Amino acid sequence: MRLWTVRLAKGLGSLLGAVALALVLWSLVPAGTRAIPGEHAVAEIRRIELGGFPQAVLLRGVDRRNPVLLYVHGGPGSAQLPVARLYSGELEKHFVVAHWDQRGAGASCAGVDWSRLSLERIVADTIELAEALGGEDRIFLLGHSWGSLVGALAVQRRPDLFYAYVGLGQLVERDRQERISYDWVVEQARRAGDADALAALATIEPPYSSQREFALQRRWLGKYHGDVYATERAREVWPAVLFGREYTLATRLRYKPCFDRSLEVLLPDRLHVDLLTGVPRLDVPVFLFVGRHDYNTPWALAEEWASRLEAPHVELVWFEDAGHLIPLEAPEAFQARLLEKLLPLVPRGSARPLSPSG
Repeated sequence: MRLWTVRLAKGLGSLLGAVALALVLWSLVPAGTRAIPGEHAVAEIRRIELGGFPQAVLLRGVDRRNPVLLYVHGGPGSAQLPVARLYSGELEKHFVVAHWDQRGAGASCAGVDWSRLSLERIVADTIELAEALGGEDRIFLLGHSWGSLVGALAVQRRPDLFYAYVGLGQLVERDRQERISYDWVVEQARRAGDADALAALATIEPPYSSQREFALQRRWLGKYHGDVYATERAREVWPAVLFGREYTLATRLRYKPCFDRSLEVLLPDRLHVDLLTGVPRLDVPVFLFVGRHDYNTPWALAEEWASRLEAPHVELVWFEDAGHLIPLEAPEAFQARLLEKLLPLVPRGSARPLSPSG
């Protein structure tokens, strides 16, 4: 018995030693991204200083002379560099796709001054980044969820920087959004006879005033697929989330604390969103990509904003089998529709080469 115990202890010790060594080696691996062949290709992560704070931007494209498509992520704090290429392969053939970890998120979190984090600051960062990426030319901007608020405000303030705006999971009016979302998930729980969900949801009432209330409602919304609808497709991203080269081990370890802190610090900016009155006009073409099963940012409000928004062109683009995370739930259709809508807006010969360094 003692011999068995000694052997077990030695085996566990060896295993723990191997795990520790693997973690040490992993911690030494720098961030990077899969190369793209070709003389004019770009595939790199740059540190670009925005508002005095260096931030991570992933740039991927087969030709740096193509126009830039800037993806502004949601959350706030829900940075996506390791999964970005899973839904941008076709886009990279026609654009330089820029995925940016916003101040306080992902690879742009270490050393952040949380007292300076605000919606206004991130909108200013977005405008500064658009200037840096576009130079003398315009770029395309796509904003997802929280990023659709940031993006709409950036385009409203500096339309001269953008060819077009794409709103994905568009935030429109926070109070009505939360009421629609809450009522929908309560109805689903009633139909299912889900006493646990109904009891938990009865403890909150929109409009919310704390992150705890948001999180509680989103937990049950997720159970009934009002957030991610095509769950099997969305689960396919997990290997990239865990092992994608775009993040170091240190960034992964910081990710969740930074995400949670961003949600809390930016909560005041998330409570009173109203684009119906605050953004009645945009001076560029607008495309709203809408998941038919999205009850995180309910599709009905995107329809309403589209019907009232003044812009050179406003179009709703529907995804019948997706919810709030269209790029992950329907990556092929997402890219195909983006190319269909945006490529005709690129003036011939207008794009300049992206600079080789940041």
